[in-house]
Amino acid sequence: MAHDKDTRIVSGLDHQEDDGTLDRALRPQTLSDLIGQDKIRDNLRILIQASLARGEALDHILIYGPPGLGKTTLSHVIGHEMNANVRVTSGPAIERAGDLAAILTNLRKGDILFIDEIHRLNRVVEEVLYPAMEDYALDIVIGKGPSARSVRLKLPPITVIGATTRLALITAPLRARFGAQYRVDFYPLDAMQLIVARAARLLNTPIDAEALTDVARRARGTPRVGLRLLKRVRDFAQVRGDGRVTPELAREALTLMDVDILGLDDLDRRVLNSIITKFNGGPVGLETIAASISEEADTIMDVVEPYLLQLGFLDRTPRGRIATQRAYEHLGIPYTAAIQPGLI
Repeated sequence: MAHDKDTRIVSGLDHQEDDGTLDRALRPQTLSDLIGQDKIRDNLRILIQASLARGEALDHILIYGPPGLGKTTLSHVIGHEMNANVRVTSGPAIERAGDLAAILTNLRKGDILFIDEIHRLNRVVEEVLYPAMEDYALDIVIGKGPSARSVRLKLPPITVIGATTRLALITAPLRARFGAQYRVDFYPLDAMQLIVARAARLLNTPIDAEALTDVARRARGTPRVGLRLLKRVRDFAQVRGDGRVTPELAREALTLMDVDILGLDDLDRRVLNSIITKFNGGPVGLETIAASISEEADTIMDVVEPYLLQLGFLDRTPRGRIATQRAYEHLGIPYTAAIQPGLI
């Protein structure tokens, strides 16, 4: 049966059952609170200070990278630093040009429009966004047929922040209109430890140093996953212990959730096992892998592969996916280079 990519505990995507209010309370509010992504933070600090000094709206910003790494959080941090209101929407939610026009005409000077999944914007809607970003104007067509005429409405200076997990799907004209473009990447272990420790303090959850490291190591370098694991471990410690997260309780809880020492879950292991045992380690096409384990190809490409590539467990080649020696070692399968035709 196909796995719903939104329900995996180690998925960077937002869960419907996640406590949105609690998650927002755990998010950093200022650039100083921001842990990790140091280059982005330093660049944003200069960008924001320069804009405030000139009294101008911030340049349009495009943030891209895997899900769960803080793209939405960054937009709210920018809004807080600019003392601006942040209006949040998403590409799929803006179905018609009129929907975007309604949003734009309700924005005030200096406001920020955050568009998540901007790569999924309708092309007609995208055309309306161009003049809004470039000239702070909104072109509206009144009437139909020969009597139709175009009217240009002036908009206040605003900032558009776009977020996407699929940069390649954004059209070149739209990408060119973003003056600043930043890639968020997976967080190193030391940053994840600080993020989990901060969240534990805010949740009033005592946690031992070894247990904290264990949770951080299995968080796949993704803050959203780290916070989700921490909350489940906290529940386990409350029910099976006295509320304090000890290394033993943390390991027991994480094992129960089927999350291994590197943060791989059942789906990750099934993908690797399929490549190694069914296709001799690869190369094998994405669609073939998906069919062999009854999963969606998009789920594997968007949610599973980025982290496996980051770990060095998977190689993408023109001929298909190849499992590396590291993947064999992690799964405890004997590795022989000769069975890897893609490496010969």
